[in-house]
Amino acid sequence: MVDFRFVSDRPRLLLAAATVVASVATAGSLYLSLGLGLTPCRLCWYQRILMYPLVVVLGIAAVENRPGVVRTALPLAVPGAAIAAYHSWLQVSQTTCGIGAVSCAQIQYRVLGLTVPNLSLVAFVLVTGLVVAASVKRS
Repeated sequence: MVDFRFVSDRPRLLLAAATVVASVATAGSLYLSLGLGLTPCRLCWYQRILMYPLVVVLGIAAVENRPGVVRTALPLAVPGAAIAAYHSWLQVSQTTCGIGAVSCAQIQYRVLGLTVPNLSLVAFVLVTGLVVAASVKRS
């Protein structure tokens, strides 16, 4: 016999997964700055500004099973992904960046070979995909 409860819980599970991704990204950024003492560049701050609210927005949406949160989450996640992609490109193609006191082109830390903007890009893309998947109606 097929358990149809899973189908109705699918958006909630996807939103919970997106919340976990946003939470890990937030905790990771806080650890890098507060735990390791790394100073975030200006583009890192913009990415944080867009990621941090996603933890609360997606968490509430997961608890309340609201796939309509896509209208709130995408305006945060898509620009965040664009900034992270641009930041990643800067680190590959430039040696300096005059946006702030800390150069956005400087690679301060790597995790599994990925720079911090690379990790941010992965997180924003995952959140975007999970939120969009949660909003798709299943027949």
